Amino acid sequence: MLVSDFDYNLPEERIAKYPPKERGSTRLCVLDRKTGKVIDSYYKNLDEFLRPGDVLVLNDTKVMQSRIFCELPDGRPRELVVLEKHGKDKQKVMYRGKLHEGDVLTVLKANFSGKDNSSSKRVEELSQLEKTSSYVRILEILGNGIAEVEAFDEHFKPVQLKELTEEYGSVPLPPYLHRDASEADKERYQTVWAKYMGSAAAPTASLNMTEELMNRLREKGVIICYLTLHVGLGTFLPIRTDEVEAHKMHSEWFNIPLETLKEIANAKADGRRIVAVGTTVTRTLEHYAKTGFKSGEDDIFIYPGFQFKIVDVLLTNFHAPKSTVLMLTSAFAGWENLHKAYDHCVESKYNFLSYGDSMLIC
Repeated sequence: MLVSDFDYNLPEERIAKYPPKERGSTRLCVLDRKTGKVIDSYYKNLDEFLRPGDVLVLNDTKVMQSRIFCELPDGRPRELVVLEKHGKDKQKVMYRGKLHEGDVLTVLKANFSGKDNSSSKRVEELSQLEKTSSYVRILEILGNGIAEVEAFDEHFKPVQLKELTEEYGSVPLPPYLHRDASEADKERYQTVWAKYMGSAAAPTASLNMTEELMNRLREKGVIICYLTLHVGLGTFLPIRTDEVEAHKMHSEWFNIPLETLKEIANAKADGRRIVAVGTTVTRTLEHYAKTGFKSGEDDIFIYPGFQFKIVDVLLTNFHAPKSTVLMLTSAFAGWENLHKAYDHCVESKYNFLSYGDSMLIC
C-alpha cells in the first residue's frame, strides 16, 4: 500500500485560513459508509443524525501555547514548537532555522497580529519582539528538525519550558495556514471544554462543538463522556516512507476514565453506537481495544485493513492529502467512498482542514 494512493486534489482556496465568525456555523457532510451516499448539512444539526443512547466521546485535552520565538546571540531569529513530554524524557522541540548543539537562545515575548506574513516580514517582526530573561539551550540535535533542550532563567536556574510557553508562547497554528496566531486563536483553537493541558495541536473535529449543541444532544438522550489524548509530534511530521506499512507513529500520552469505559461497555452490550469525535478519540479507543491499556502511551497507526472494535460512527474534519489521519478516515469509511465524498465537498466549496467544515461517517 503506497502513501501516494491517498491523494486528492485540494485547491488552496478550499483551505480555511481563519475560524468561522461564529463557532458551530460550519457545514457538515454526512457519509453513509455502506452505500457511499452523502447528505449536505450543518454542524449545528449534528443532533439530527445521532440517536438516543448513542455514546459521544470527546477529547478534553488543552492546547499549550507551545510555539515560542527565540533569538541567537548574533540576533538571528528562530522558532521552536515545544512538544509533549513523556515521563522522565528530556524536553523536545521542533525548530525552524539552523541550530547547533550548545546554542543558547533568548526567549522572545510573542506579539503577532495574526495576519498573513511573508518570510521577510516575519523576520522583521521577530526582530522587534521584546526579549525576556529566559533562555533555551540546545542539548542534542536529533534529526528531522527535532532537538532536546533545557530552559533556564537569568540566574541559570532551571525552569520548566511549559511555564515559558504559557507566559511567552503563541498558539501553534498548523503551517498550512501561512499566518501567525492572533488573540482570537487563543480561544478558537481550543475546544469549549478543554481541561488538561498538554497538546501541541487541537483536536480539531471538536472546535465547532458548542454548549448549545451539547445540551440538545443530551436532551435527545445522547450520552457524552470524555477521554484525554495529548496531540503531539505526529500532527506535524509528514510521512517520509513510500509504503504506508513502513511508517512508524510516535507516542502520545492518553487516559480513559473508568466512567467512560463503563458507558462504552454498557452501550456495546446493548447494541448502542459509540460516536468518536475526531481521530484522536478514535486512536485512543481502538488502542484500548487492542491492548487493554486505560492510560499510557498510544502509538497505534490505523490505515485501510484495520478492523474497528469500538468506534461505530466518526465525526471528523477534512484531512490533508497523504496524511496519517486521512488514512485512518479511509480505513473507517473506505477510500473509494471517502475519495468520492471529498471530491463532492471540494466541488460544493466546503472548507477543509483544521478551521474548516466536518464530516460525519455513519
